[in-house]
Amino acid sequence: MLRSVEQGSEQRPVSGADEDVRVTALRTAVSRLRRRLAVLPAEFPDRVVAEEELAALAAMAAHGVPEVPRLRRSLLLIAGAIGSVSALSGELADVRHAVELFGEPPRR
Repeated sequence: MLRSVEQGSEQRPVSGADEDVRVTALRTAVSRLRRRLAVLPAEFPDRVVAEEELAALAAMAAHGVPEVPRLRRSLLLIAGAIGSVSALSGELADVRHAVELFGEPPRR
C-alpha cells in the first residue's frame, strides 16, 4: 500500500515508500546484527573486522542500491569474522538472505 501526504494539490510519497525493498531488507538485517553484536559481551579476534564491514554495509544501504560484488565481499568478511559465534547465527543468516535478494553471484 503506497501511503502519501497531500501537499497543496499534489501528493508525494511518504519517506521510504518508494525505496527498493531489497535495500530496506538489507538495512534492517544489518541494523539488527550491529545491535546484537554491540551487546555481545564476548570478545573475539575479528570483532573489529565485523564491525567495520557492517558499518560499510549500512553506508551502502543508506545510499541506494549497492554494488553486488561489494555486498558479497562484505558478507564473506563478516561471516569469516563472526561465523563461529553461535549467538549471532540468526542475525548473520538474515544479512546473508538480504544480500541474496540482490541476485546470484556470477558463475565462473
